[in-house]
Amino acid sequence: ARGGGGCVVTFVFFLDSSSGGGGAMSIFTPTNQIRLTNVAVVRMKKGGKRFEIACYKNKVMSWRSGAEKDLDEVLQTHSVFINVSKGQVAKKEDLTKAFGTDDLTEICKQILAKGELQVSEKERHTQLEQMFRDIATIVADKCVNPETKRPYTVNLIERAMKDIHYSVKATKSTKQQALDVIRQLKETLQIERAHMRLRFILPAKDGKKLKEKLKPLIKVIESEDFDEELEIVCLIDPGCFREVDELIRCETKGKGTLEVLSLKDVEEGDEKLE
Repeated sequence: ARGGGGCVVTFVFFLDSSSGGGGAMSIFTPTNQIRLTNVAVVRMKKGGKRFEIACYKNKVMSWRSGAEKDLDEVLQTHSVFINVSKGQVAKKEDLTKAFGTDDLTEICKQILAKGELQVSEKERHTQLEQMFRDIATIVADKCVNPETKRPYTVNLIERAMKDIHYSVKATKSTKQQALDVIRQLKETLQIERAHMRLRFILPAKDGKKLKEKLKPLIKVIESEDFDEELEIVCLIDPGCFREVDELIRCETKGKGTLEVLSLKDVEEGDEKLE
């Protein structure tokens, strides 16, 4: 019989000879075996034992990147196995000893986060190639040449990643790795995060004092107008946005305003590497 989520439950039928000529049928259902199909296995060794979970194909990386939030869309079952292909479920005492809990959902999350996805060599190669491309796309989208303010093409970033021999890590999200790549590329390429353009309007009495506190977070002040209020248009590193926002809200007790004029300060056209 086939259950939801690609789960196949195997029933073994046999005749009860003690019941006479009626041949009554008894049903034996193994309690420690679950058969699964179309499965992606994530394996983790802990406390000297092997533990596995059964996931849907293509969903593991979506979960790790944050694109998929619903655990039930990732796991075929919340069971933890010692061998998925044989349907052998892990013992409760082994799970408690290794993970310090018998909460299957929490254990599944741990294995999903830190375990190794079991795929064929061809699948692994395809997956890593796609991740490499995704990382390059994120870097190209977020960065510019600081001198020309022009963005780099994805192909150029891919070439630069190959030049520094960047090795994709299957267990880390593409966003995390994109930040690693930006840091590493700075050693060989003129590259930095594209600045955000902001306008903030500050009450006159807070203006000068707050401007001094904001100065270390501002890359470029493009315009400044001090009349009844202080109005500043400036460029900042995107990583400083939250700090700038909190500083203005707290120091002005909500009376200051912050407006994002553009997420990326870029010039038209792509940067070319000669």
